[in-house]
Amino acid sequence: MEKAVEVKLNAIQMVCFSSYFLPGYVAHKDASVPQIWPRKGDPPTQAPSKRKKLVFFAGEMNSRVRKYLLQEWRNVTEIFVHQGRLKTPYSEALLGSKYCIHAKGFEVNTARIGDALYYGCVPVILADYYDLPYADILNWESFSLVVSTVDIPLLKKIVEEISFDQYLRLQSNVLKVQKHFQWHHFPVDFDAFYMAMYELWLRRSYVRLPLGAL
Repeated sequence: MEKAVEVKLNAIQMVCFSSYFLPGYVAHKDASVPQIWPRKGDPPTQAPSKRKKLVFFAGEMNSRVRKYLLQEWRNVTEIFVHQGRLKTPYSEALLGSKYCIHAKGFEVNTARIGDALYYGCVPVILADYYDLPYADILNWESFSLVVSTVDIPLLKKIVEEISFDQYLRLQSNVLKVQKHFQWHHFPVDFDAFYMAMYELWLRRSYVRLPLGAL
């Protein structure tokens, strides 16, 4: 897109990689959409009282953010940070955790936000300069924690200062927004397709046709 200036300035892109540092992305004009694995059926449920892990992350250490996360929390019981693949199912860890970390990898976007929401886990987002999906529609503070990467050493303190009642409100709102982060073969009201279309509608004033096309 950076090589097609006319298109870049006048078309609305719908992208997962909504980082301010990418030359092809124009913040506040282009629309951020979530990276989501297609899944069939309703999301599984797990009562908050049965979620024994406080904070969970597993993945490759392919960015400075993830390496910093591992360096700070690799030996702390309450914050489970695992390098590489788990030996047990990833879904079990998501279902058994109260908070699940989204940390920037090669790209600012990963499927971990969608994974966390699908399994009813409150996302903790460690990705600076990232336009969150549906940011003009959803109040992310009502169902997630957005933490600056410089505050990774304070992560345990930040989470533990959240009361159980506050956590219950966050988790309850996670269940309410799950429908917005699901794709279907045929669109269903308020699903990811309709959210994306609404994002486009909100940005309709950014599109300008060349005078010759009028």
